[in-house]
Amino acid sequence: MSTQGPCNVFRVDVLQWMKEADPALRWQVLLDLEGAPANQVGAARAHVENQGWGVRLLDAQGPNGLWDGGACFPSPYAGDEPGQPWTPTMHTLQTLQILGLEPSSRRAQRAISLVAENARWEHAGQRYFDGEVEPCINGRTIETGAYFGVDVAPLVERLLNERQPDGGWNCEAENGSVVTSIDTTINVLDGLLAYELAKGAKQEITEARQAAEEYLLERALFRRKTTGEVAHADFLVFGFPYYWRYDILRSLDYFRRSRSKPDPRMADAIEIVRSKQQPDGTWPLERIYPGRVHFHIEEPEGSPSRWNTLRAMRVLAWWERGTPTEVSPADPESGRVPRG
Repeated sequence: MSTQGPCNVFRVDVLQWMKEADPALRWQVLLDLEGAPANQVGAARAHVENQGWGVRLLDAQGPNGLWDGGACFPSPYAGDEPGQPWTPTMHTLQTLQILGLEPSSRRAQRAISLVAENARWEHAGQRYFDGEVEPCINGRTIETGAYFGVDVAPLVERLLNERQPDGGWNCEAENGSVVTSIDTTINVLDGLLAYELAKGAKQEITEARQAAEEYLLERALFRRKTTGEVAHADFLVFGFPYYWRYDILRSLDYFRRSRSKPDPRMADAIEIVRSKQQPDGTWPLERIYPGRVHFHIEEPEGSPSRWNTLRAMRVLAWWERGTPTEVSPADPESGRVPRG
């Protein structure tokens, strides 16, 4: 691939490579990296429902509305497979949301209606959008519900009352944990943000998010607060789809979507993202989380990843636009990418 312009982050050939893959990538490149007109973005997004990865996932939904027969786990499921099955309803709905399936589309509304009517959690048979007991699952349920227009206000209220004293959430709280889990917290943050984006800012929710954000920022998104060491090596490995897993690219993309201004404490994480760009302008797929899938969106590990490239590019664009001491590769007024 040939270099286009002074900033390797926004090479035109890489953008074209992403747009040609699938409508799910095309519309997000147009919106987030090229600042295309709304009608052009919308036209591209509409195809997620009937082309490519989006329609393949929609077609995998069972007649009763569930994917692979279950909410969090397939049915039947013996628990003896390598990794975790990613085919059930929760993980599939999250992936459709990441792809950008238009919530108001006919197939989206039909799919969500069937889930609301028929899906029950394996924990105790709770209705799907009522959630269950683990904050990480409930955060993802809120994210899906808010995105697709389901009333999940009672579940939001529950999570607000389940915060840990140090600012975040932990799925082990029911077993006595009193400290925050970063993995759990990013799932709750994504859910609460989706709710506020759908319903408007609410003081109690905003304050809860800000407290959890501060927990992450005090740790530079990946370090131990006490020693400054890397808290977990996996936090620096970029997988896709990420499901419930935390990594710094997912965390940075959360802050971008929250419309926050870049915080200087993110600088080390940003430099790690920059360091992973390959000579051809792409970012690699560093991890495929093991487990049953409907199909692989990207493979194999180590290959150039369109999704990681998109996520990294838009995070860096957000960072550079919001950091006055750096030269932005994009016009901060229009969001358009320079063409050389």
